[in-house]
Amino acid sequence: MSRARRQHREGIRWSKVVLPLVLSSCAALAGLGAKAVLDRPVRNLHLEGRFERVTPVEVQAALAPGLGRSFLSLNLVELRAQVEAMAWVKAAQIRRQWPDALVIRVVEQQAAARWGDSEFLNFDGEVFASDARHVFPELPRLAGPPNTERQVAHRYLELREPLGAANIALAALAMDERGSWSMELQGGQTIRVGRRDVEQRLDRFFRLAAPLLRGEFDRVDHIDLRYANGFSVGWRPARTSGSAAAAGGE
Repeated sequence: MSRARRQHREGIRWSKVVLPLVLSSCAALAGLGAKAVLDRPVRNLHLEGRFERVTPVEVQAALAPGLGRSFLSLNLVELRAQVEAMAWVKAAQIRRQWPDALVIRVVEQQAAARWGDSEFLNFDGEVFASDARHVFPELPRLAGPPNTERQVAHRYLELREPLGAANIALAALAMDERGSWSMELQGGQTIRVGRRDVEQRLDRFFRLAAPLLRGEFDRVDHIDLRYANGFSVGWRPARTSGSAAAAGGE
């Protein structure tokens, strides 16, 4: 009797070992079958976003090297990095769309100002590369020592509102190696701010200098704000009648 019970127990144990193996094998085969059905080549790219500086053709060309894999095998992280490496792309999102498509959403960089000769600053103070097709001479030119991009951009963004309120167009804003600030206006006038009490001096410019000189800005060569309680004005040479006639003759 005891011998029969032992055999019965052994049979039960054996079934507990075999059954999970059979089930897992079936699941694996089913998974392979599903992958074979789903893992097909990518046939469609759906692009989303406002394409002003980047063209859909350029995005497709950037993705092309990574599209050799099948639908489920694609490395979406690598593909996104390829798109975000483009000069005017700030960010990209890529997702699969069954059965054979990728959806790519592109966010372009927004240039707030020019930086140096061939780069731009966005509104986050980040420098990004440009290309020969996009120059934007109407944007102000910003400059500063290495690693001061965010500081210069922050100062420029602070100045935009008071400049607009004073109806003054900025051509350039610069900080030199000593931390001294200067501005150049679209009319060619230079505003010397210096490196001390910068906020107070700029407030003096918008509150006092700009209103007082409003009707005579075309005669101003430079404004020096580097004084404790005032400012000085340098005037452009007055044009004589003779020089005016000569200029008209040309």
